[in-house]
Amino acid sequence: MKRRQFAHVAAHIAALGAAGLVRPVFADDAGFDRQAEAFIEALWQLDPDAAIAAGRFEFAQRITLPSADQRARHRAFLKGWQARLGAVQEAGLSAGQQMDRAMLLAKIRGDLWRLDTLREWAWNPAEHNPAAPIDLALNTDWAPEQERVKALHERIRRLPAFYAAARASLSGVTREHTELALQQAPGVLAVLDDVESHAQELGLGSLMRPDLNAARQAVAGYQAHLKTLLPTARRPWRLGAALYEPKFAHDIQSAATGRQTYELALARREEVLASMHTQAAALWPGVIGPEAPPTDRFALIGRVIAKLSERHVKRERFVDEIRAQIPQLEAWVRDHDLLTQDAAKPLAVRETPAYQRGVAGASIDAPGPYRPQDRTFYNVTPLDDLSPEEAESTLREYNHWILQILNIHEAIPGHYTQLVYANRSPSKVKALFGSGSMVEGWAVYGERVMIESGYEASPEMTLMWGKWHLRSVTNTILDYSVHVLGMGEKDALDLLTRQAFQTEREAAEKWRRVQLTSVQLTSYFSGYSEIFALREQLKARPGFSLKAFHEKFLSYGSAPVRLIAAEMLKA
Repeated sequence: MKRRQFAHVAAHIAALGAAGLVRPVFADDAGFDRQAEAFIEALWQLDPDAAIAAGRFEFAQRITLPSADQRARHRAFLKGWQARLGAVQEAGLSAGQQMDRAMLLAKIRGDLWRLDTLREWAWNPAEHNPAAPIDLALNTDWAPEQERVKALHERIRRLPAFYAAARASLSGVTREHTELALQQAPGVLAVLDDVESHAQELGLGSLMRPDLNAARQAVAGYQAHLKTLLPTARRPWRLGAALYEPKFAHDIQSAATGRQTYELALARREEVLASMHTQAAALWPGVIGPEAPPTDRFALIGRVIAKLSERHVKRERFVDEIRAQIPQLEAWVRDHDLLTQDAAKPLAVRETPAYQRGVAGASIDAPGPYRPQDRTFYNVTPLDDLSPEEAESTLREYNHWILQILNIHEAIPGHYTQLVYANRSPSKVKALFGSGSMVEGWAVYGERVMIESGYEASPEMTLMWGKWHLRSVTNTILDYSVHVLGMGEKDALDLLTRQAFQTEREAAEKWRRVQLTSVQLTSYFSGYSEIFALREQLKARPGFSLKAFHEKFLSYGSAPVRLIAAEMLKA
């Protein structure tokens, strides 16, 4: 994320750190909370795009150029604050402050590693996509519409420089990420069209049109440049063992390694499959009929799931059905006292913006902690552009039961609920710099909680939840197998379709996703495993309350599960 005022502090601390002059700092000496706030504000100054994502829209005029100079400034900033925060002694810090310090240092180490070792800014052209901050600043009600459009004028004026810096940064790109950037470019143009539409309504069209046209030309120039790179785009998209484990450590922040998590997923897979086999065998006579079931467990489970999957919403009702289910989930959580919800925090289901498409079919865009009152967007990619066969495949994947589980995961009590709680955290560090594994793990855990509470109780839902849970387990197996063990497309698709019962279209999209991302697919199972293990430990204690556990756990913002667990197990 990003901020303002303290750039001079960062430069000064960097110089002191380089000279070895940073002395140990104690909580009473400097005030850790003030230091954390100073870091955040300085970060926003360095990176206005992240400031906007956090809800600090006073940075809407400014843009971060993906240039070598900017990377040098970022590096100096991180090293300076690494020295400063590393000198703070934990003695004298509260438990919450110790957690914040650990999270800030982990963020700094991770950012430095991504900057200097992973270097995705050089080989992933899709990293350089300016659309999200523009869209967010334009369509969030943080100021009168005219003020919002005027603020974006200066940012749009700088887009030719942004794309020039992006082009200069690229070296040794992958074909897959280059194709993704080309796919998303029309979405950037759509955002610029949206700005122009607002400008025209306000009488600012003629003033902004030259800069909007220059920005469009810059997008076209970037597209043309990427097309010239495609014939020689030979960098492997696989991360490889040397990069995978450190990325896993930085991104997941688990107590386990990538390899250990992979092995845990293999064991969990067998547990889930054994349970699904029993459930499918019991359903077979009523679903399939008198035909003798096959002896192969994958064939048996797959046949039952395939037949049940014929029950799904109509294509044209896909997004509307998701929208209709949200109140039902809210009522269930409230009536079963699973946790307290905040009805004042709006959730809006919308079609995924074009510039975000190409990786996942559903996602959540939540407001930052500075503007928790703003809407959370539940993005759903509609099926309009699919052939009848592709649409049917998707609808079977997200059938009557699975669609409900998807909404539990993305919305209630999953991502939407967790991120509302995160924004309440008195610690901005815990809300801003959280662990993706905690966020995804909570959503997977939330699915289990709903099933345990009896939601849509039926043998069919139990089997379908098994399939969906197997999906998060398989994500980990797939990601590690592909990026570290070299699994090829044929084996990956077999793992996803025959062994995890996903439709061909869903499997093809997952194969594309694992080429475009790395480690993130492990966050679901990794986080879930740690959350569930923590619950089971605490459940053995007298007086355990499920609701109290949920609300206490969520009170830590989006901190890594291992840090939350260490704190909750102290009591």
